[in-house]
Amino acid sequence: MTSTTLDTEPVEPLAPGRSAGEVILEVRNISLSFGGVKALSDISFDVKEHEIRAIIGPNGAGKSSMLNCINGVYQPQQGSISLRGRTFRNMNSHQVATMGVARTFQNLALFKGMSVLDNIMTGRNLRIKSNLFMQALRIGPAEREETRHREFVEGIIDFLEIQAHRKTAVGQLPYGLQKRVDLGRALAMEPQVLLLDEPMAGMNVEEKQDMCRFILDVNDEFGTTVVLIEHDMGVVMDISDRVVVLDYGKKIGDGTPAQVRNDPEVIRAYLGTAD
Repeated sequence: MTSTTLDTEPVEPLAPGRSAGEVILEVRNISLSFGGVKALSDISFDVKEHEIRAIIGPNGAGKSSMLNCINGVYQPQQGSISLRGRTFRNMNSHQVATMGVARTFQNLALFKGMSVLDNIMTGRNLRIKSNLFMQALRIGPAEREETRHREFVEGIIDFLEIQAHRKTAVGQLPYGLQKRVDLGRALAMEPQVLLLDEPMAGMNVEEKQDMCRFILDVNDEFGTTVVLIEHDMGVVMDISDRVVVLDYGKKIGDGTPAQVRNDPEVIRAYLGTAD
C-alpha cells in the first residue's frame, strides 16, 4: 500500500515476517445474556500482536456476539476487555474504533449506490480533522487533507487489486469483490486490530484463495493483528496462529490449530468424530 503521511499518530507497523509478540487484546471473563438466554459464559482469551487469531464453533456458539462485545456493539454484563493494557467498559463502536479496532461484518453493509473509492473513503472519517463546513467548501486545509486521504485510499485499492473497479458502484460488483471493498473500508481506518466476521462466507474456491492471500498480506506487510471468525476449517488451519473454540457460549478449546484439531472435546462438539 502506498505510504501516506497524515495528521494522525499511526501505530508503527511491525517488520514483515515478525512473529507474534506481546498481548495486544485481552478478553477476561466475558458473560453476555439476552433476557434469560446466555450468549457467552465466562469467556477469556488473549490475542498477541501481529498474530492471526481464529474463533470457531458451530452456529449459535456465540462467535459474532464475542466480536460484538470487542467492538462495542454489545455491552457484556460481566468481564472486561483490554487493548494494549487499557481496559474499556461501556464504550460504543465509535469509541472503540478510535482506539484502533476495525470490523467487517458477515452481512455486507456497503453503500451499494456509491463507488468503490467512495465506500473505502468512508473508512477515513475518523481521520478527518476539518469540519463539515470546510469540507463542503473544499478550501485551504480541507482540500489538502482530502487529497491526502484519497491518496491513501488509492493505495488500498491497489493493494486489493480492484483498480479497474474504483469508480464502479459497489452494487454492480460480484459478491467476492464486494467483500474486498468491505475489507478495504476497514483497512482505511489503519486499525491495530482487525476483526473479520466470516470473510470467506459465500465465496467460491478462487475467491477464498484471494481473500486468504490478502489477509496474510495485511498481517505480514502491515503488522495488523487479525481476529477472525470462519467456518471453513481448511482456511482456519492454514492461516491461523491460534484458535479459540466456542460451543453454546462456552470456551471448550484454545491453542494452536494442531492442538485444537486433536482436542477430543472440540472433535465431539464441532469437528466431528475422527475415523
